[in-house]
Amino acid sequence: MHWDDIRFLLHVSRFSKLAKAAQHMGQDTSTVSRRLKRLESELGMLLFERTRQGHVLTRDGQKVVERAEIIEQNIQDIVALSERADNRVSGRVRIGVTEGLGAAVLAPAIADFSREYPAVELDLIAMSGFANVSRREADLAILLARPTAGRLRVRKLSDYTLKLYASADYLATANTPTTEADLKDHPLIGYVDELIYSPQLRYYSEVSADLKPTLCSPSIVAQLEMVRSGAGIAILPCFMAEKHDDLVCVLPDRVSVTRSFWLVTHEDVASLARVKAASEFIERTVKRLG
Repeated sequence: MHWDDIRFLLHVSRFSKLAKAAQHMGQDTSTVSRRLKRLESELGMLLFERTRQGHVLTRDGQKVVERAEIIEQNIQDIVALSERADNRVSGRVRIGVTEGLGAAVLAPAIADFSREYPAVELDLIAMSGFANVSRREADLAILLARPTAGRLRVRKLSDYTLKLYASADYLATANTPTTEADLKDHPLIGYVDELIYSPQLRYYSEVSADLKPTLCSPSIVAQLEMVRSGAGIAILPCFMAEKHDDLVCVLPDRVSVTRSFWLVTHEDVASLARVKAASEFIERTVKRLG
């Protein structure tokens, strides 16, 4: 039995879909399927039920996965010991982060991290959505809400503020809102409702129950560019909007939304020197927002 086959088992158990597990491992689906069948043959066990919804662990499969995760943790512990033994900080770390924070705050600070830890390779997964730490899509992730389940280490990073913004050119030709009611007379920019990946992104209902965006994108970067082009008004994170001199805060004393960032690390990798270094870098960088 090969450890690599066990790795394939663990990935499929976390992603269910062969294609997604294969993509995460940098393999093709036929290879993943072949390795699973070989492992089942060697063990003499059916590890997965193959269903339309994906691969579902059998009772035997769940028992094997539980023991395989212990082996995986022991390997991570050995790596951590070796790193501490020679003070070496190296290897690859994958950070999952919301698109706006990743693009506006973390990406500009990566150069400083790389100068301090030149042997650490970083994957910055900045996207409209969350990388799942429990399924090992990332070693660390920054979330908008505190997770309540899983073998995770969680700590609050910082609160941040969002306000209404419009371009100076837009306000030069439109009537500047003086009350929340006036916003109904303006095109509002926001998220595509059915593609919202967290309830924390539903901002307009906190301003007024009858406000709805008419120009929508799942990308906060795209929303920012719509505002800069003069398309309308949007609720944007201040840490993004304040980088642009062409944007003006609208109703600054009347409309303000507060959210929080949470740093999540899987227990299995939290003790690795490279993960600790990345975690400290994130904390230093994001806490400047508070």
